[in-house]
Amino acid sequence: MSSTLRLERIEKVYNRGHPNEVQVLRDCSLDLAEGEVVALVAPSGAGKSTLLHIAGLLDTADAGNVVLAGEEMAGLTDRRRTRARRADIGFVYQFHHLLPEFTAAENIILPQLAHGVARGAAEARAESLLASVGISHRAHHRPSAMSGGEQQRAAFCRALANGPKLLLADEPTGNLDPETSERVFDALMTLVRETGLSALIATHNLELAGRMDRALRLSDGRLSGS
Repeated sequence: MSSTLRLERIEKVYNRGHPNEVQVLRDCSLDLAEGEVVALVAPSGAGKSTLLHIAGLLDTADAGNVVLAGEEMAGLTDRRRTRARRADIGFVYQFHHLLPEFTAAENIILPQLAHGVARGAAEARAESLLASVGISHRAHHRPSAMSGGEQQRAAFCRALANGPKLLLADEPTGNLDPETSERVFDALMTLVRETGLSALIATHNLELAGRMDRALRLSDGRLSGS
């Protein structure tokens, strides 16, 4: 099985050369296969967001390499990295970050239009994605008129709007109550399995981590696990 994401010996240091220098990531490597869902388990402040930002080409490592769908990202121009990020990677955060002035459907349609998709096709995909997570009845509601769980499910749909190869999620249920978190996580897993994309999902919830294909732990800047 081929690899969607490979991190090779990633290092990240903040305030390098200063007395308060902090090495956040040390020799971190992982291989995420096509269709695989992996949990990234770490407490707050351990560096999981930094690792996800490097994997998602939002930040650069001080050493090491990111390989996305077989292509090395090191040395690429900013424009090429941006193109790869927009085409191949979907992001979900703890807070939904939906655009408040647009409806749920419009939040999913807009990134498709920016990617060159025709309006009709973008609307049809938005409708299909919202139906797949059970909130098609909220398609024409703005985020302020939706519950927290509905907002987050709409954010999942937006992340998958352009058919990425990789989904990166940073505590996607961390802002929800336990019951809502369960429903939202089930919706996310259904969406991921149906689309067949790979996913790296950061969480501190061990029960949710146990329902993924495997779990990696980040501690003292190092990755470990099966």
